[in-house]
Amino acid sequence: MSTSRIPPWGIRKLASIRPLLAQSFVPAARNLQYMSRRMRPFALIAIVGFPLYFYIWHSLFPQPYENLPLRLVGSALFIPILFSNRWPARTRQFLPYYWYATIFYSLPFFFTFMLLKNNGSNVWIESALIAAFVMVLLLDWLMLLLNFVIGIGVACVAYWLTTDPVVLHATYPAHLAIFSFAVAIGVVANYDMDRIRIEQERAMLATASSVAHELRTPLLAIRAGASGLGRYLPSLLETYSIAQGSSLDVPKIRLVHLQSMDGVLSRIEQEAIHSNAIIDMLLANARFTDGYSHASTACSIAQSVRTALERYPFREGERQKVLTDLATDFSFQGSEMLMVHVLFNLLKNALRGMASVESALISIRLVSGPRSSQLLFRDTGAGISPDVLPHIFTRFYTSPAGVDDASIGTGIGLAFCREVMRAMNGTIDCKSVEGMFTEFTLTFPRP
Repeated sequence: MSTSRIPPWGIRKLASIRPLLAQSFVPAARNLQYMSRRMRPFALIAIVGFPLYFYIWHSLFPQPYENLPLRLVGSALFIPILFSNRWPARTRQFLPYYWYATIFYSLPFFFTFMLLKNNGSNVWIESALIAAFVMVLLLDWLMLLLNFVIGIGVACVAYWLTTDPVVLHATYPAHLAIFSFAVAIGVVANYDMDRIRIEQERAMLATASSVAHELRTPLLAIRAGASGLGRYLPSLLETYSIAQGSSLDVPKIRLVHLQSMDGVLSRIEQEAIHSNAIIDMLLANARFTDGYSHASTACSIAQSVRTALERYPFREGERQKVLTDLATDFSFQGSEMLMVHVLFNLLKNALRGMASVESALISIRLVSGPRSSQLLFRDTGAGISPDVLPHIFTRFYTSPAGVDDASIGTGIGLAFCREVMRAMNGTIDCKSVEGMFTEFTLTFPRP
């Protein structure tokens, strides 16, 4: 359907739903990353198990109904997964879809269909419960619900189309209630993603603490050395010029090298300060996982912005690219220190995204309203691609080409910003057009 036939309100509604859908399926994509090592062993079991159990239920312990073609389809579907490491690069992107389609056929659809065809026999009731248990282990909560509901629905339709007469036993609703309870408990108890997140946070904090400990001492030595050299280098350069002017026998230093020494020590010291600030930011981002324990106080947002701009270790020429409009000041209930770190993260990301855009600028503007107030942080840099945008606030989300935290491989900076805003009962949203701008809107409730 052409978008020209969709009314404007429909286009706006679709645009608002698309990021929500993308965010909903993030756990499925993340869960698949951790399933990759278990895919092939599971596929091998399925390839052998489907035909093997045809022999068991057809010959050893005969059941009312068996279907070898259905089982062979199940085995065939898993064969490509067994060799997924040899898929061409251009087709590997479709592996998640193929995996979930194969799981859909082999677990909820197949076992429900066979349960109905066998008139709810005890063997297939137990088999269907085991299938539900395996689904709980393999799938995140959203995929589990979708597979359960749609799989049972499609299996019922297939049963009605292939069975004459259709037999509806009085026990089927009871079986469905048991399966629904099992799946509901599985959804609630599906802690795999939470466990992974907690382990990632622990690893990130341990790594950040280790990096901070190992780097702070040499950075301090670099700063002290640069400061000491800065005190005596001008005198040494002046003495060299006097000696050379007096035709003394001193090694000749080219003029361009002498000029390069001018300000080099201040730049070294500035880079050391910048590195220390990044370490502080990394530690603050990694440690903020369960809210802050400090007492909440009334803070000025304008003062928070000024403090952030004073403390942020801008490189040469960067501070001039930041424009502010702080006339409409307002108060928020929270922590100025955390808000400064939020602004640090936004500045860091924006300056990185602006590196390839010569005329790019950052603007920070305050808007006060009757029910809520906002800080608008906008940069005219590279922007964020539509594929990355829905995920930028997801903790540990990384993207090889991202312009956010993904580009340094941590995926915690913008997640930290969102968690801070939530802790202060506020929100942070982002809109961006790739190649044009990125704008973050921080919304604060009125105190």
